[in-house]
Amino acid sequence: MHAIVLRAPGQLAPDDIARPAPRAGDVLVRITHSGLCGTDWKIFNGAIPVQYPLVMGHELAGEVVASEASGLARGDRVIIDPVLYCGQCFHCRKGQTNLCPHGKLIGRDCDGGFAEYAAVPATQAFRLPDSIPNRIAPLLQVATTCLHAQRLTPVFAGESVAVIGLGVSGQLHVQLAKARGASVVIGISRSRFKNEMARALGADITIEAGAGAVSQVLAATGGRGADVVIESTGVLPCVAESIRMARFGGQLLLFGIMSAREAALPFYDLYFKELTLRNARAAKPEDFADIIRLMERGSVQLEPLVTHRMPLDRLEQALTLVDDGAERRLKIILDHS
Repeated sequence: MHAIVLRAPGQLAPDDIARPAPRAGDVLVRITHSGLCGTDWKIFNGAIPVQYPLVMGHELAGEVVASEASGLARGDRVIIDPVLYCGQCFHCRKGQTNLCPHGKLIGRDCDGGFAEYAAVPATQAFRLPDSIPNRIAPLLQVATTCLHAQRLTPVFAGESVAVIGLGVSGQLHVQLAKARGASVVIGISRSRFKNEMARALGADITIEAGAGAVSQVLAATGGRGADVVIESTGVLPCVAESIRMARFGGQLLLFGIMSAREAALPFYDLYFKELTLRNARAAKPEDFADIIRLMERGSVQLEPLVTHRMPLDRLEQALTLVDDGAERRLKIILDHS
């Protein structure tokens, strides 16, 4: 089958490799569309170490062409959950499959979907309704991580939510917070384009990130601060801002992935304001079924978040766009046809 193979950091090449053979309990999926994210860029440039050669790709949608399991049949359109788990360990028995110490991520720890086909356990494939086309379906994987994170962070009707960073995940957090009953959702970004997008998707207020952002959040919340602050950039100064703009007794959701091991933060404020701090990792299987239901109800929109579409064979060019910092770039979807 045709695949784009990573041979070493920065070295991608098209190749013909063996088509994966589904084992008992697996389905073979013809990948029609895939999405790109920062993880793919870090694998490509070597920031995330992997075993080579590797077929990357973990945001995957396609059509079942062979099934060695019950529940899914040839022709079913599916979205793939890339987080594999053992099902037997302490965390899996507790329902924390996303924390399985024996787990793997498709496209990082084993071959993924930047290819014609992928064989995955049937437990990792979720049937797509007709209302969700394949061309946007890879974004469901991203949305599940946002939904999982918000489930760890109670949002009560009438509360205010501030979202720092309005990339793809930030735009999804805006929509989910509104769907969960937040009365005031505040989006914060340096990008005018992203602020306008957030308003179109449900944000009540948008603020340009910078020196005045904290005071503007305080003003928008009657001087108290936001009930919930969702930090979606992974940039440490924004974490400090999230502490300052949360109300006393409020909640912080640190969603952006941070690699720094040390930081200068207003730790006394964190203590004095009695803030609840949470972070989240990946998603659980139930998040896929629930995000599909939210999509069917019209509570979440994915189509506006897709700003670039490219063929799979232009993968390397697409990867460079992930890190280009362009203001008007959100999601890149690869077409495998």
